[in-house]
Amino acid sequence: MNGSEAMVKTLLAGAVDICFANPGTSEMHFVSALDRAPGMRCVLGLFEGVVSGAADGYYRMAEKPAATLLHLGPGLGNALANIHNAKRANSGMVNIVGQHALDHIHNNAPLNSDVEAVARPMSHWVKTTMSASQAPLDTAEAVSQARSTPGRIATLVLPANCAWEPSDPGHYSTAPAQTTAAPLTESVLAIARLLSDRKTAEATTLLLGGVALRAKSALLAGKIAAHTGCKLASEPRNPRLERGRGRVNIMPLPFAVDGAVAMLKDSKHLVLVGSASPVAFFAYPNKPRMIQQPDCQVHTLATLTHDIHATLQALVDALGANNTVPAQLSTGPIITDLPSGAPTVEHIGTVITALMPENGIMVEESVTTGRQFSKLTHQAAPYDCIEITGGAIGWGMSAAVGAAVACPDRKVVALIGDGSAMYTVQGLWSMAREQLDVTVVIFANRSYKILRGELANMGGPEAGENAKRMLDLDRPYLDWVSIARGHGVPGQQVTTMEDFANALRVANKEKGPRLIELVM
Repeated sequence: MNGSEAMVKTLLAGAVDICFANPGTSEMHFVSALDRAPGMRCVLGLFEGVVSGAADGYYRMAEKPAATLLHLGPGLGNALANIHNAKRANSGMVNIVGQHALDHIHNNAPLNSDVEAVARPMSHWVKTTMSASQAPLDTAEAVSQARSTPGRIATLVLPANCAWEPSDPGHYSTAPAQTTAAPLTESVLAIARLLSDRKTAEATTLLLGGVALRAKSALLAGKIAAHTGCKLASEPRNPRLERGRGRVNIMPLPFAVDGAVAMLKDSKHLVLVGSASPVAFFAYPNKPRMIQQPDCQVHTLATLTHDIHATLQALVDALGANNTVPAQLSTGPIITDLPSGAPTVEHIGTVITALMPENGIMVEESVTTGRQFSKLTHQAAPYDCIEITGGAIGWGMSAAVGAAVACPDRKVVALIGDGSAMYTVQGLWSMAREQLDVTVVIFANRSYKILRGELANMGGPEAGENAKRMLDLDRPYLDWVSIARGHGVPGQQVTTMEDFANALRVANKEKGPRLIELVM
C-alpha cells in the first residue's frame, strides 16, 4: 500500500466519501488510489473554482466535509475565491493539494511554488506531509479539523513521493477537533433580565446567524420575540436558512449600508446569537463602517462554538415563553395569481415564491436582482436557502453542484446573475455529467449591475465610456442557451413573466439539469 491509498482509506474512515477534483501530474498516484476505493465518489470540475465551490455547497447541505483534489500552488490559487466563501460560511473542507516530490522542490521546476503560503490566508489549518508513513496521520488530522464546529478549512499539501512510497493506513482518530459547548448560563440569565423589561426589549434586536436560522432554532427565536417584543434580524448573507410557510422567517440586514443602518437605527441593544457585530461590506465616503448606532450596546448570547439551539431553548425557558405563539411565523397565503408582462424584480420574486418546489434548495447568488426576494419568499413552500457569504462572486453555479450531490432527492434552484455565472460556468458541465437535478436561472441584465450602484455609492460621476466598458456585458451579449447547450445542459431564453413561470413549471416536473435565461 502506498501513501495515497493509506490517505484515501483514512478519508473514508472519517466519513469523507466525496472528492471534488481537478488533478494534475503530481496527483496521479492519488487519482489511482481513488480508482481503487469504491466507497469514494469522485466528481470532476473543469476549473478549480468549481471544485472548491462544490465542496462548500456540499458541506452546507450534507453537514459533513468533502475532499478536494487540486494541482500544486496554481491549482489551489484558482480555487481560492470559493475557499474564501467557504471559510466565511464556516464550511468544513479537506483540500488535498499536490506538491513536487521533496527531492525535486529545490530544482525550481516551472510549476514550483510555496503551496503553504498560497493556502494559509484562506485556511484554518495547513500542513505539508513529509513522508508516506506520516500521510495517513496527517490526513486524519485534516479530517478532524474540517469536522470541527464550526467547520474549518484544512489544507494538506502532498508531495508526490509521499503519495507513491509505501505506507500503512493505521487507525487514527478523525473525531472533530472542536465540538459545541454548552450554553453559558450567565449569558442566558443576563439576556433574560434585559428582555424582561418591555421597554428595553422593544429597543433590542436579536441578530441571528449560523444554525440559529434553521427552522427549529428560528421557531424559538420567534417565541422570544413574541413574548418580549424584541426584534429579529439575520446577518446579510447566511450559510443556510430554512424558510417558507410554517416557519419563522427572519429578515436579513440589507446589503446596502444605508438600509442596514436604518433597520437597526432604533436598537439600543444588539444581542448576537451565532453572529458577529454587523459591519458595512465596504468603506464608503461619509458613511458609517459599523451598522449599529454608536450608543447601541452589543451583547453576546452565543457564538458559533456554542450549542445555539440549546442556548435559545434555555432563554425561552428563562423567559417562560414555551407556550408563546412565535412571531413572524408564516402561514401563507399561497400565491396563485401570477404576474404577467415584462420582468420586474418584484414580479420575479412572486413567481419564484409561487413555484419554489417543496423541500427544494435555493442557491442564491443573484446579487442585485435577488435582494428583494426575502420580502416575498416567506410565502413559498418550505425550502432551504444557501447564500454567498464571502462576497467573492462565481460561487452559485459551483455551490449548486455540491448541494445537488449532497441531496440527490431534492430539486436545486440556483438563482444567479449573468456576470457572476461566467466565473464558474464550467459547473454546467459537471451538472450534465453527473445528471444533477439543478435548475439554473440566469438573470440576464447584461451588466455588472451591482457595480453601477456601487459607483454612485462611492461618490463617482456618471459612468463614462471607459466605465461602461467595464460594467456592461454587451457587444456581444452572452448567449446563455448556447453556452448551456455547449456544456450538455438544455437551455431556454424567456423574456416575459408568463414564459418564465411556464419554464419553471416544466423544470420542476423533470429531473436533471436545465437552464433558464431570463432577459431583463
